[in-house]
Amino acid sequence: METIRAKGIQDEKVLTAINSLPRHFFMEKGFEEWAYIDKAFPIGSDQTISQPYTVAFQTELLQIKKRDKILEVGTGSGYQASILALLGARVHTIERQEDLYHKTNILLEKLDVGNIRTYFRDGYKGIPEFAPFDKMIITAGAKSVPTTLKNQLKIGGILVIPIGDDNTQKMFRITRVSEKEFKKEEFANFRFVPFLKGTNKK
Repeated sequence: METIRAKGIQDEKVLTAINSLPRHFFMEKGFEEWAYIDKAFPIGSDQTISQPYTVAFQTELLQIKKRDKILEVGTGSGYQASILALLGARVHTIERQEDLYHKTNILLEKLDVGNIRTYFRDGYKGIPEFAPFDKMIITAGAKSVPTTLKNQLKIGGILVIPIGDDNTQKMFRITRVSEKEFKKEEFANFRFVPFLKGTNKK
């Protein structure tokens, strides 16, 4: 926790959530001994678990309030969704990799850290039947913000997304000001796996 605090994370609730959730639960056995190093690691299906600083950074930008209804695109290991749930959010999370979806779904049910609903879907389409969402978080690098997702954000809602090419992305916080107006804020560089369309069935 002190490492990510030193890097600039100030939200005490976010720091407490990260400190209280054992990261090794979400990692492959071969990497467990490095679970508390501030680095990303592979989790299978060509995906990674983000470094704790990245998870904290995105979470802090979301300004989570209890009972916030959140759409997460890119369930991955389930670590980010669990942090959001520990903060009191109601999380709807989408994974496009079927193997990873089933594996993570079993883990999340076992851990029971909070209100998390998982979906095997195309993240580009969001979850229109549960829209509008208070907040959205995309945990993959996008070329641009999909209009479909922006349209599922409530007025006053926040979307956090890394945008850029396949090598580096800038983190953006996008606030929906009105039906057609969005405010965009730009932050630091990060590196994520690419945000892909469709699903990958096993």
